[in-house]
Amino acid sequence: MAKDLKLVRNIGIAAHIDAGKTTTTERILFYSGVNHKLGETHEGSATTDWMAQEQERGITITSAAVTVFWNYRNKKYQVNVIDTPGHVDFTVEVNRSLRVLDGLVFLFSAVDGVEPQSETNWRLADGYKVPRIGFVNKMDRSGADFLKVVKQVKDMLGSEAVALQLPIGAEDDFKGVVDLINNRGIVWNDADKGMTFTEVPIPEDMLDEVAEYREKLLEAVAGYDESLMEKFFEDPDSLTEREILDALRKAVLDNAIVPMVCGSSFKNKGVQTMLDFVMELLPSPLDQEAVKGTDPRNGEEISRKPSEAEPFAALGFKIATDPFVGRLCFTRVYSGVLEAGSYILNTRSGNKERISRIFQMHANKQNPIERIGAGDIGAVVGFKDIKTGDTLCDEKNPIVLESMVFPEPVIGLAIEPKTQADVDKLGIGLGKLAEEDPTFVVKTDPDTGQTVISGMGELHLDILIDRLRREFKVEVNQGAPQVAYKESINGTTEHREVYKKQSGGRGKFADIKVVVSPADEDWDVVKNPLQFVNEIVGGSIPKEYIPSVQKGFEVSMNNGVLAGYQLSGMKVRLIDGSFHAVDSDSLSFELAAKMAYRAALPKCSPVLMEPIMKVEVLTPEENMGDVMGDLNRRRGQMQGLDSRNGAQVIKALVPLSEMFGYVTQLRTITSGRATSTMEFDHYAEAPRNVQEDVIAKSKGKVKGIEE
Repeated sequence: MAKDLKLVRNIGIAAHIDAGKTTTTERILFYSGVNHKLGETHEGSATTDWMAQEQERGITITSAAVTVFWNYRNKKYQVNVIDTPGHVDFTVEVNRSLRVLDGLVFLFSAVDGVEPQSETNWRLADGYKVPRIGFVNKMDRSGADFLKVVKQVKDMLGSEAVALQLPIGAEDDFKGVVDLINNRGIVWNDADKGMTFTEVPIPEDMLDEVAEYREKLLEAVAGYDESLMEKFFEDPDSLTEREILDALRKAVLDNAIVPMVCGSSFKNKGVQTMLDFVMELLPSPLDQEAVKGTDPRNGEEISRKPSEAEPFAALGFKIATDPFVGRLCFTRVYSGVLEAGSYILNTRSGNKERISRIFQMHANKQNPIERIGAGDIGAVVGFKDIKTGDTLCDEKNPIVLESMVFPEPVIGLAIEPKTQADVDKLGIGLGKLAEEDPTFVVKTDPDTGQTVISGMGELHLDILIDRLRREFKVEVNQGAPQVAYKESINGTTEHREVYKKQSGGRGKFADIKVVVSPADEDWDVVKNPLQFVNEIVGGSIPKEYIPSVQKGFEVSMNNGVLAGYQLSGMKVRLIDGSFHAVDSDSLSFELAAKMAYRAALPKCSPVLMEPIMKVEVLTPEENMGDVMGDLNRRRGQMQGLDSRNGAQVIKALVPLSEMFGYVTQLRTITSGRATSTMEFDHYAEAPRNVQEDVIAKSKGKVKGIEE
């Protein structure tokens, strides 16, 4: 039986840390009758205390999507809720969730308004064109101001934010809202934890304000939908609820309007109405255009409509490990149907995978289901090799959906197991964590033999080490954090490399002439660091050896010539060469390329690149001078000043190497009153003295003192 896709919603909840995502998600689970008491979701998960303190990771670490059902206007809707963390080190989690969502509920704290991480996530959502509803939470807290937040969303995020409600009472006596669409007051009933509401007359002292904001709402809607314009001018009150909602829905799907509602999740107020608006205004899978991809056989663009009649196509967006069922892959199905026990093709590996079971995730229980169809989100089990971002499709009709591009890690740590017994467990644990998180990379340092783990920030690595300890019972010693420098070249050089070896029997021979230079401006070095151009004409090097030359350079780029860091990008033109009919083979040409790389690069004015972080500090005015002075000492470049809620916001670009231990220092300077967020911005050439220090360290010497 095919589902009615009109009644499916795939939504995410995104916000800054501490805007109340976890509490809101819990209320959604509670109201929709997924039977669990309020607030027990913190127990039994590996990072319990951390979650309780930070409230960053939504429901539980192992559950990326929960399915709930919601009755609205006598119809039963299926809602797949994907939780996204708030912390900047986990932006990748938000990124991959947005890739597979249809709509988003964006939470703001009524006290703090738009915060740095809200801006980052909002821009990500803009990038994926995700329609959204704003939910202003924490209306019960002192200093809560709904209309101020609506204005901030308009001014700071540049969107057409329109209030659909006005709060009745604020702070401690926040008890309900005025619904501007229907012009009525509603108060949620405490007796049943806010499941039902009572209609009340609009308070006398609010009548003028309600009239003003209702007119603003109708104006925005009529401005979007021409057909309502005339009715609006003749008599604004003649617009029916249905007309307003239909026009509003169109505007939301078009990202022309962001409807704003308010409530207090903690006090069980407003979440239910917000869910009603999710059903009413946010898109179903049918509202999305057909998903586009490429045919791996010929590279042509093909598309798949959200229908079960089309061939199967899905995207694996998260791998998680569950103690009972093993490895789960969370999957968004775009077209077709997948039956449990059937085979699919993974277009990245080119291998067939058998999917033994399919689950629908319900909070902390899994419901096995027979099949999963277009527009749905679920978890599949039984595969051998699926990574985040893989396209899973029908074997006879392959398609490659646009994968997700993940940022490269910027900070590393050397770790070693404390005891011999931990060695194997460490390998298994790191393997599983790296599989779940594409921004977590594990390498072995070729010189020291140490295991180096890299990630997006200090917090990211702290949490991963904490998970190693709790989930995999591995104790590790860790070194000081290291910056992931890169190397780059600024100059061009031409080089000829002849590789000859004569021993008894067959020898080795390869001869190549290359021009090595920085990659072209428009070349995407993130996707492909090596821009390789084959200019051989007339067969001076046979075709079959060309890929070996390219491979030799590709492999070499992992080790730069200055301090052994990865080369961020370069262009190699193969312009001439020769071969020997007997002695030449692929390996000879690969080795010649590696030797050419080592010889040519020092002549291309190589430089060391350091990661530059975008830092935002929220500080009381009286500490502003000290904070700015400290950032200047850390080679920071000021990018701007702003004020937010009476505090000052300092924006700066600062090299990562200067930011270790910054949070502690900031607390000291401001007596614990300032907060900061930091995210990777770009790589830039490091100053000469920094380059010399890093190179000297990598060679084992520290300037001035022999170790």
